[in-house]
Formats: sequence, C-alpha cells, structure tokens
Amino acid sequence: MSDSAALVPDELKRKRMVSNRESARRSRMKKQQHLEELIGEVARLKSENAQAEMHVNVLTEQYGKVEAENAVLRAEVAQLAERLKSTNMYLSLFEVVSGVKMDVEEIPDPFLRPWLPVCTAQINQCNC
Repeated sequence: MSDSAALVPDELKRKRMVSNRESARRSRMKKQQHLEELIGEVARLKSENAQAEMHVNVLTEQYGKVEAENAVLRAEVAQLAERLKSTNMYLSLFEVVSGVKMDVEEIPDPFLRPWLPVCTAQINQCNC
C-alpha cells in the first residue's frame, strides 16, 4: 500500500487544513504587500500632484506679472504712437506754412500692429 492510501481520513483532513492555512497565509501576505505598494504609489502621486500644483501656481503668478507688464507696455506704445502722430502732424503743418521740406516718417508698422512678427514687418518695408 502507498503512503496516501495508508493515511487515515483524519490525517488527510489535517494535511488539507494545514495546506489551506498556508495558502491563505500566502494570499494574505500577497494582499498586504499589494496594499503597501498601492499606499506607496498614492503617496508618490500625491507628492507629484503637489509639486505640479506648485509649479502651476508659480507659472500662473509669472503669467499675471507678464500680462500686467504687457498691459503697461501696450499703453505706453499707444501713448507714444499718439505723440508721434501729433508731432508728425505739427511737422507737416510747419512744412506747409514754412515751405521747408520736412522728412516726416510714418509710424513704423511694428508699433501699430504689435501682433505681427517683426520679420514680416521688415519684409513688408523692404518690398515697398
């Protein structure tokens, strides 16, 4: 007779119970390890999220500063363009009254249309 046939039913039941307990213990350990990995990943992702949020806040602040500076510069450009236009008008009037030829230049394109790339404005001026 073989060993398994020689074992009494109570012995088989006991071996099965021990095997099941060991399998359940390994399963619990795997679950615990997986849970710890997930907790670590959550902590890492929260940290990355906090860093990304800080970076976004810094960039938003910088954008606000640049936007405010651009608004000031746009206002200055408009004011200077208006002053140049007024000066050119006085020079033209002086030319008419005095008869002396004045070299009155037009307002440069980049000042009037700042959204155009500079090279496009220069190309347009060269083609004239």
